[in-house]
Amino acid sequence: MAAAIVRGGSEVVAVLKNRNPGITRVALTYEIADETDAKTVVAAARKWQPQVAVVGPEAPLAAGVTDALAKARVPVASPSKAAAEVETDKAFLRDLMRRHALPGAVEARSFSTNEGLREYVRSLGEVAVKPVGLTGGKGVKVSGDQLPTPDDAVAYAEKVLAERIGGASVVIEEKLEGEEFTLMAFCDGTRLAPMPCVQDHKRALEGDRGANTGGMGSYSDRGGLLPFLAAADRDEALRILQAIVDALAKEGRPYRGAVYGQFMLTKSGPKVVEINARFGDPEAMNVLTLLSSNYAEICAAMAAGKLRTKVHFEDAATVCKYVVPKGYGVDSVDARGASTSPSAAASAAGGAGANTPVEVDEKSIEAQGAKTYYAAVTTGEGKITMSGSRALGIVAKGGSIEDAERKVEQALKHVKGEIRVRHDIGTRALLDARVEHMRKVRGG
Repeated sequence: MAAAIVRGGSEVVAVLKNRNPGITRVALTYEIADETDAKTVVAAARKWQPQVAVVGPEAPLAAGVTDALAKARVPVASPSKAAAEVETDKAFLRDLMRRHALPGAVEARSFSTNEGLREYVRSLGEVAVKPVGLTGGKGVKVSGDQLPTPDDAVAYAEKVLAERIGGASVVIEEKLEGEEFTLMAFCDGTRLAPMPCVQDHKRALEGDRGANTGGMGSYSDRGGLLPFLAAADRDEALRILQAIVDALAKEGRPYRGAVYGQFMLTKSGPKVVEINARFGDPEAMNVLTLLSSNYAEICAAMAAGKLRTKVHFEDAATVCKYVVPKGYGVDSVDARGASTSPSAAASAAGGAGANTPVEVDEKSIEAQGAKTYYAAVTTGEGKITMSGSRALGIVAKGGSIEDAERKVEQALKHVKGEIRVRHDIGTRALLDARVEHMRKVRGG
């Protein structure tokens, strides 16, 4: 986001927990602090007097930082704590969709105790088990290689409850069959301005094996669609997203800011996997790389409730691949890439490879037509150190997905260290597999 703001000619001031070189380099000034500490953030805003504030991560949203800024009369292009519950409380999202009979809903039920849990899992057969609160995108497990049997699904759900992973409840949902895609939009409380569609890759290992991570990389295509996604499916997903925003407004929770819709394209059309109250990561790197409208002006319009419904993006394809420490998300997987212990998701959350240096030759990366975006890193003593999670994203755009993917692969040669990358993201083989899978799901 910082790069997009500066690219439009505006200045950035930031409160951030790590000395991220991508942000500190472009910021007019910054403060290293706890992003969830509303008092600290508000004090910084009062000192700097920004024209508009944007809350990036989900944790500050859950902590009410947006509300504190709004109370201090700082315009904010991010949702309130109440509106952000579409992400921070998965049970709230499913209940909201049920109350308003919204399209794209799935069969789901939340549990705060084990009572009735086993029977519900068995009634659905194959399920998705989701901690109700925030887990950094790594707490969800799905029937299949992650949860081979219904008993495994029950055992994981009981573990979530016993250890209060992501809160005091767990959501059990029907497992969806199809291809996932992301549709994000800018929102001013009533109107949506959609962004290009993106496909993220959460599994840690190539071939979609291993534990869920926060996302190992993503791609977008020209025209704003995807190789397996038709315009009619994209339009239906946008209608669902609009219906969710309308329902929030009816309940006194107007939504302002970037909204993230993750959908499963099924045989019967798009279904809601989850909604995030912010940009998706890594998908933001794809769409903001293509954004040709002024991002700071969009933020000001969202905060003021005066967003135009058309935002302009360059008509190009993009590929993003994350560089992560070698142990990220793979400490507890077997030869099939299945999780071998309940701690696999936790290992994906960070820790493996913490305090490991990484060498990044940005000039050579740019010479290959790619950009470097820093994530879970910090700087000090003349070096860049990984914090144990996703370290940096390498992003390129091109006339096709394959063209962008080739640029990223050439650029990755200029990143050195104890690192790992999912090299299959954006390759022709993986794209063809996605298209073939969707063809089979829809019966040809």
